[in-house]
Amino acid sequence: MTLLGLSGSLRNASLNTALLHHAANAFGGDFVQGDLNLPLYNGDIEAKGIPTAVQTLADQIASADAVIIATPEYNKNLSGVLKNALDWVSRTKGAPWADKPVAIMSATAGRAGGERAQNSLRLCLQPFRPRLLNGPEVLVGAAHEAFEDGVLINPRYVEAVANLMAALKQEMDR
Repeated sequence: MTLLGLSGSLRNASLNTALLHHAANAFGGDFVQGDLNLPLYNGDIEAKGIPTAVQTLADQIASADAVIIATPEYNKNLSGVLKNALDWVSRTKGAPWADKPVAIMSATAGRAGGERAQNSLRLCLQPFRPRLLNGPEVLVGAAHEAFEDGVLINPRYVEAVANLMAALKQEMDR
């Protein structure tokens, strides 16, 4: 059972990446984190061929049993890093997201915990037809207080992540 994790933040001390790793531990099994440090989508680059890093990401999505995505909220939307990765993968052959169980979560400084980012991510994923979980929602607000040294310590969020990972396992068995 392979779980692929995608963090919409490239920052070394990203709380979304920390959230992703916490979720992977709660899920169990083999975990692979995809690399979203990709070139900006550009049709001229695509005309020369899909970049190796993009094809690797698409292959990881296709071969994973399930995917978890953690996104920050930038200007009331998903991160540009994540949107760029979705755009690139949409240009690869096949349909790597099709019928793939996917869970999303977010950690943000704001009190809403990334609700708008998750909403925009859902809209972006819709054309790819994954089996996107509707909940339970994991919206980690005031994230700097929910983590200590990169470890999720807020019991409410620890429980929410555990419940989301249990729902993802159920979806995989469907």
